[in-house]
Amino acid sequence: MNLETLVTEYPQIKDLITEQPTFWRNPDYALKADLPFSKADIFDAVARLDRFAPYLAKVFPETAVTNGMIESPLISLDNMQTAWEQQNHQELAGHLYLKADSELPISGSIKSRGGIYEVLKFAEKIATTHGNLAYMDDYSVLATDEFRQLFADYGVIVASTGNLALSVGIVAATFGFKTTVYMSHDARQWKKDKLRENGVTVKEFNTNFSAVIPKARADAALDSNIHFVDDEGSNDLFLGYAVAAVRLQKQLKEQQIKVDQEHPAIVYLPAGVGGSPSGVTFGLKTILGPHVHAVFCEPTHVPSVTLGMMTKLNDQISVYDIGLDGLTDADGLAVGRPSRLAGRVMRTLLFGSVTFPDNDIYRYVTQLQDTQDIIVEPSAAAGFTGIAPTIKNMPAFNTQNATHIVWATGGSMMPQSEREANYAKGKRLLHQSKKVLI
Repeated sequence: MNLETLVTEYPQIKDLITEQPTFWRNPDYALKADLPFSKADIFDAVARLDRFAPYLAKVFPETAVTNGMIESPLISLDNMQTAWEQQNHQELAGHLYLKADSELPISGSIKSRGGIYEVLKFAEKIATTHGNLAYMDDYSVLATDEFRQLFADYGVIVASTGNLALSVGIVAATFGFKTTVYMSHDARQWKKDKLRENGVTVKEFNTNFSAVIPKARADAALDSNIHFVDDEGSNDLFLGYAVAAVRLQKQLKEQQIKVDQEHPAIVYLPAGVGGSPSGVTFGLKTILGPHVHAVFCEPTHVPSVTLGMMTKLNDQISVYDIGLDGLTDADGLAVGRPSRLAGRVMRTLLFGSVTFPDNDIYRYVTQLQDTQDIIVEPSAAAGFTGIAPTIKNMPAFNTQNATHIVWATGGSMMPQSEREANYAKGKRLLHQSKKVLI
């Protein structure tokens, strides 16, 4: 299908082409679907993470306080909500929260869920098949020299714009796997440095993520002892992300937050290739039910999941096909072609999506630090951009009983220089916007 035909059939593509902030509501939302995963798959992943908890607590002391559980807090944002209302000149009637995956241990991002989980599953397979690990063993035994020598015969390869590389790279190298990360030009230097400090081989390419991942996939295929973590279509990544819903359900109960027909929950998730927000959304819909609604948030320069789902072409179309440059400061979202899984599984589960200009996320980075003393990377503030267009198009979500959850996807491992630069840029942009209003 050529572009002219696509624009005729899906007129909103014109807004994507001209880089206009866009709200797209999924016409297939809530229809019946035959999904490739089930609740049992989620709890299988939960059980595997529980088996590995003693190992994680031993080799990553920062997880010892949670007995090896990798989880993030759900934080009420009373002050940030006031700042959001002032900036957007409207009331947010419900209550605003942050799901702070920016504070997840080990790699400081949402990728700590899926990326680490996939490496754990690979390690378990090697240890039970080629070692003497039994499923009922204390998995901290995997930290011994015996298993490290076993793992040294195997490798892990992943392609990433940054955060997935950190989660996969740090954990795989800790096990003793020969670990190689292929990184696109969007990756931040500090993330490359961090990986090398942890014994990971980093291969840099002066091209976009969609061009790098086939290189990584091809190299991994040359050696049967190498496991390739496929950000474009991994079931294990997907299910690792889905575990978040089981943990969030408990946090909602502890904070006495209802989710039902009279109390909708709207969750705003940054989207790059689409795997992590799709996994989380699948988990939320499966565990919490029909009254939690997911909205994906993407940069105007690289709205890959929105484009794929809008046209129903999913991974068969990229933002470059409609003339976009795919460039954004939100490095984790700089992916031109969506996941093979994202569109297929999200077809009936995703409420909608929004696109935003980069300047907006810097403003929210600064406001979040000023009002709540919470630091996130620019891409992790993307969820805040989804609130206004969503409640404008769905007024029923802007009620006193609604819960709005912004999913902050990364940032705690940023160097101080990065934090200061992001904050300063957001401060300048906030000042400029106030001058325009005056």
